[in-house]
Amino acid sequence: MSVGIPIGRIWPVPPAESLTDATLAELYARADRPHLRVNFVSSLDGAVSVDGYSAGLSGEPDKRVFGLLRMLCDALVVAAGTLRHEGYRALRLDERRRAWRREQGLPEYPTLVVVSGSLDLDPTQAAFADAPVRPLVLTRAEAAPPPGLTEVAELVPCGTDRVDLAAGLAELRRRGLDQLLCEGGPHLFGALTAADLVDELCLTVTPLLAGAGPGRITAGLPSPPRWLPLRHALAAEDGTLLLRYARDRPSPPDAAPPAAR
Repeated sequence: MSVGIPIGRIWPVPPAESLTDATLAELYARADRPHLRVNFVSSLDGAVSVDGYSAGLSGEPDKRVFGLLRMLCDALVVAAGTLRHEGYRALRLDERRRAWRREQGLPEYPTLVVVSGSLDLDPTQAAFADAPVRPLVLTRAEAAPPPGLTEVAELVPCGTDRVDLAAGLAELRRRGLDQLLCEGGPHLFGALTAADLVDELCLTVTPLLAGAGPGRITAGLPSPPRWLPLRHALAAEDGTLLLRYARDRPSPPDAAPPAAR
């Protein structure tokens, strides 16, 4: 059943109010093919953080969907900088969500995947030391791990002078980790976009003007624009918008993307 601040569907029609967790799981269902979903929260004016952290933008509706997306994925992909800065803890789920995964024939917990070219990682951080499933680290072949890291994580070399994200994702899928959820940060999102690896963006828009200063949800070198159709728009009673965009349209779109100006 729904808890806390109600969330309703406002598009497509017909609108639906007070969505249950079961209905939300259907709206964000696992894809029937290998799929990379990115999840971000932003202010109305495009800020990725408040006072340096995304937590300042994340209210109850965002946290509800945030937890749901973790329940649905096979692996959670995050950049090393975000892991350190946001203080990631072990990737654990409550009993209700573990039960759902068991019912779907999935392992009780998704796998944490960290992307790090330098291996500047702390093996004592709870994300590693307390992990219920041994994390994977996508890294460069020549990167030297700090003492203790290989005891709490498996290193997956993919690339020499930089992390080859396409090769890294292919290796994850070879291991059966088909449904991938990326929580950033912005530079990883930008690199995935540049490599044309992003299938879906789940974007929470918080009703807040953050003002000048914070960066956008994507960063890095420029890349060609990618057309990503809207799949649904949800709204919570506190004014939060929960938007889902995905390119895995089952049939060709009725209209071509608008021409660049």
